[in-house]
Amino acid sequence: MLDWTDRHCRYFLRLISRHTVLYTEMVTTGAIIYGKGDYLGYNGEEHPVAVQLGGCDPEHMTRCAVKSQEYGYDEVNINVGCPSDRVKNGSFGACLMAQPQVVADCVKAMQAEVDIPVTVKCRIGIDDMDEYEDFSRFIDIVAGAGCDTFIVHARKAWLQGLSPKENRDIPPLNYARVYQLKAERPELNISINGGITTLEQTSAHLEKVDGVMIGREVYSNPYILADVDNRFYSDNRTTPSRAEIVGLMQAYIERQDAPYFKPWHAARHMLGLFQGQPGGRVWRRYISQHGTGKNPDPNLLTNALAAMQETAEKAIEYQSKDVG
Repeated sequence: MLDWTDRHCRYFLRLISRHTVLYTEMVTTGAIIYGKGDYLGYNGEEHPVAVQLGGCDPEHMTRCAVKSQEYGYDEVNINVGCPSDRVKNGSFGACLMAQPQVVADCVKAMQAEVDIPVTVKCRIGIDDMDEYEDFSRFIDIVAGAGCDTFIVHARKAWLQGLSPKENRDIPPLNYARVYQLKAERPELNISINGGITTLEQTSAHLEKVDGVMIGREVYSNPYILADVDNRFYSDNRTTPSRAEIVGLMQAYIERQDAPYFKPWHAARHMLGLFQGQPGGRVWRRYISQHGTGKNPDPNLLTNALAAMQETAEKAIEYQSKDVG
């Protein structure tokens, strides 16, 4: 979810679910160590939240893990699944599946210096290394270094010939391979990722594995999280309505004081909030038209909601006249 799940996105998602573990977009060790920005900053309301690191040097990874713990993150996750060229050229991400010992060295070094969990997100294979034996060998070497939690994207990655977008769709899903891993290694905590779009599918996966990670569907249809706390965490609180979330996010936008901040930075993550709802298209269009440019609407979200509701009311009025 590179460039997607930033701090504004995570704050928004936390309003919908109190218990879902949120992950940062991948942050490289180079950015954290040498960059001028605060690449580890987050809102205190985001917990439980995990930082996802991209890197391959045990010393650098350890420095960043220690810093992440000092910031208060609940988990540090090593990304061994991203097939982006930016990642591949830096010798980390999915290409590290061909170097399990490097990942194991990072895990061991990091765990020696931090108390928070060190976890790994990976694929089921890369390029021609896509047999179950290759996958299980990677898991065994990294687990042997002390990692007991793996989040597995149930697709292989083609590092040559496919774009990152194509790698999210073209390689076929192989959930059975992840199930087999869990069945053969019950002592490991295994979560599954890839192509999951409903809570019904989530429930089915949880009969075979320990956890489910949902990425793109949550981003495009975030209110799917509205029933997660009740369904999976036995929390019977009432989830804020979509309209209530709009009000909370408008207040969040108004609190931001960073000189570079614009309402669009938060609102862009909310385009799918009314997916499938009457007026949802008006909501998306208003935000897109009035949230960017030199003079964005300071009341962007409340005005977008008003425009959407007005359109919906007119539609009901027209329907009533037709019936009459």
